[in-house]
Amino acid sequence: MRPRLAVVAAPFVLVACATIMHGSSQSVSIASQPTGASVMIDNQPAGVTPVAAKLKRKDMHHIAIKMDGYQPFEMVTTRKVSGWVWGNIIFGGLIGLAVDAMTGGLYEVRPEEVNGQLVKSGAVLSRHDGNVYVFLVPQADPSWRKIGQLQHQQ
Repeated sequence: MRPRLAVVAAPFVLVACATIMHGSSQSVSIASQPTGASVMIDNQPAGVTPVAAKLKRKDMHHIAIKMDGYQPFEMVTTRKVSGWVWGNIIFGGLIGLAVDAMTGGLYEVRPEEVNGQLVKSGAVLSRHDGNVYVFLVPQADPSWRKIGQLQHQQ
């Protein structure tokens, strides 16, 4: 009688387990404007944009997108409890919940898509309605030509 009960109950316990349903890792799409930027995830190379990275669900991840001549884009992912946790509570009980917590199947990585808008490095000159605006940035583009210099008056 016990083996028969185990065979009947096993599918319900296994179906409820979030680790089995969606795994312990998740694919996250990473893109940039402009494309072709280097991607580092947790200080490890992950390719060039656009790229899909497989990230562990239980961890938060540091994503850096870099391209020469542009300021880097950086962010840290977050995690959200998956809806599969309710199936675990109902069908898998504490054992299923514990397994999902240890493997990371309990979570979803957020955001699912990262789109880094890279901003050009250097100063930018803009003219509008007869006024000249200068925006200062940490590094100048080597292709720019110097046309003047501000001096401190005492």
